[in-house]
Amino acid sequence: MSSRSDQPLVPAVWQRHDTEILPIWRERLCAEMGPTVASRYAAGLFFEDRRRPIAQWFNPALGAALLVGLETSAEWPVQRFGLYYAPAGGGVVRVHMNTHEWFTRTPKQSPTEEEAFIGAVRSAESFLQVEMDFI
Repeated sequence: MSSRSDQPLVPAVWQRHDTEILPIWRERLCAEMGPTVASRYAAGLFFEDRRRPIAQWFNPALGAALLVGLETSAEWPVQRFGLYYAPAGGGVVRVHMNTHEWFTRTPKQSPTEEEAFIGAVRSAESFLQVEMDFI
C-alpha cells in the first residue's frame, strides 16, 4: 500500500471542487460545439451532473479547470473515467492517460470502480504537476 508521501501533490493554486460540475465546462463546450452536440458529449457528463464520483480542480487565477468523470454511458458493460482539461486560453481538451476502467458485470473483481477512480485521480494530480511547469 502506498503512502500519501509518494503520491503527487497538487499545486496550491488548484482548488478542489467535487460537489457539482463547474459552469466552465458547459460554457466552453457550448461555445465550441453548440448546445445540442455539447449536451451529448461524454455521455452528457457536463450537462446532467448526475454521475458520480467526480474529482475536479479549478484555478481561479488562470480560469482553468481539470475534471475526472465517467465518460461512458451508464448502460455500457465497461465503465471508464476520462480526464478533461479547460486550459487558460479557452476550449476543452480530453487528456489521454492510462485507461482507468472497470467491468460492471464483475464489480468486486479488480479493477473495481474505486480502484479505477483512485488511479484516474492520481493521473489528474500528475497532470496538474506537469502543467504547472509550463505556466
